[in-house]
Amino acid sequence: MAARSPSSLAPAFALAYALLVAYACLHPLTGWRDSGLPAFDWLWAPWPKYFILEDLLFNILGYLPLGLLLAAALPAQWRFARKALVAALLAGLFSFGLEALQNYLPSRVASNLDLGGNAAGGLLGALAGARWGSALLGPQGRLQRWRARSVIGGRSGEAGLVLIGLWLLGQLGATDLVFASGDLRSLLGIPAPLPFRPERFIAFDTALTASGLLAIGLFVRCMTRGASPLPVLAVIALGIGAKSLATWIFFEPGAPLAWLTPGAERGLVIGGALLLPALLLPRLAQHAIAGTSLLLATALVNLIPENPYLPFDRRLAGFSNVFSFHGLTGLVDSLWPYAALAYLSALGLWRGEHLAAAPASAQPAPRRRARR
Repeated sequence: MAARSPSSLAPAFALAYALLVAYACLHPLTGWRDSGLPAFDWLWAPWPKYFILEDLLFNILGYLPLGLLLAAALPAQWRFARKALVAALLAGLFSFGLEALQNYLPSRVASNLDLGGNAAGGLLGALAGARWGSALLGPQGRLQRWRARSVIGGRSGEAGLVLIGLWLLGQLGATDLVFASGDLRSLLGIPAPLPFRPERFIAFDTALTASGLLAIGLFVRCMTRGASPLPVLAVIALGIGAKSLATWIFFEPGAPLAWLTPGAERGLVIGGALLLPALLLPRLAQHAIAGTSLLLATALVNLIPENPYLPFDRRLAGFSNVFSFHGLTGLVDSLWPYAALAYLSALGLWRGEHLAAAPASAQPAPRRRARR
C-alpha cells in the first residue's frame, strides 16, 4: 500500500481561522431582525464623523492571517500574482458577506470602513502567503517537516494542532485566571456559587492553576512524538506570554504579571512539580492523567469565586473590535476543555497504537525458525 503523502496544513488552519473571524464579527449571534434599511446602503455611507484608528488597525491585523492562510492553501503551482489575487478576493468577499450579515444584528453596525480595513489586511496577508506560504505551510514546507518529526500523523495530528492554537487564543481572553478554561458561568450568565473570601480564592486558584498546567502539558505530550519536553515547554511559555499580554491590555496597563496572584504562583510551582515526572510515565498513564486533570480544572473554574480586585479596564468598552474579540476568546475559552476531552477520547479509540509504550513499528519482528 502506498504511503500517504503529507498534506498542507494551510486548509485546516484557514478554515478554523475563518470560523473564528465569522464568530467574532457576528457575536453575540442574537436578536436577528430586518432593520428596514436597504441591505447594502452601508456601502455608500460617507466617512464617519468619529474615526478610531485602533479599530482600523485591528481590522487590518485580524484579516492579515486569513489572507496568508488562504494564499498558502491554494495550489502550489499557481503563480504569485494569481495566488495573491485569488486569496485577496476570497478574503474581501468573506468580509463583505459578514458585513452584510451585520446589517441584521442590532448590536452590530455594518461599515464600509471596516470592509476596507479587512480587505487591506487580506491583501497584505495574501501577498505574504503567495510569497512564503508554501515554504512555510505547504506539504514540503518547514512547518510540515516539523509536524512530521514532532506531531502524530493524520487528521488527528492536525486537529490537535488546531486545538493547541485555540487554547492559546483562549489565554488572550479578558480573565484574570491562568490556564483556566471551561467556565460556563459567563457563557450562560450564571453567578458564582461561592462568595469571595481571600483564603478560599487562593486555595481554588492554586488547585486550578496546578491542574490546568498539568492538563495542557500532558495534552501536548499525548499528540507529540518522541520524548523531548520542548514542545510542552514551548506551549506553556506561549500560554504564559498570551496571558501576560491579555492582562496588560484588559486589566492593568504596565503590569502584565498582575495575573500572578499568590494562588497562581503556588499553582505553577505545584503543577510544574507534578508535570515533570508525569512526562516520564508511559503514554497510557499520561493520557489518563491528562483527561482527569482537564475534568478537575473544568470543575474548579466553574466553582471559583469572582476576583473583585482585578477589574476589567472599562476604557476599552468603546472599541467595537474589543467587544468582538472578547466574545470570541470567551467562547473559545469556555468550550475548549470539552473539545479537548472529546479529542483525547477519540485519540485513544482511533490511535491506540500511539499511546502504547512502544509503537508497533518499533516492535522486533518475530524470528523465523531455522530449517534443519
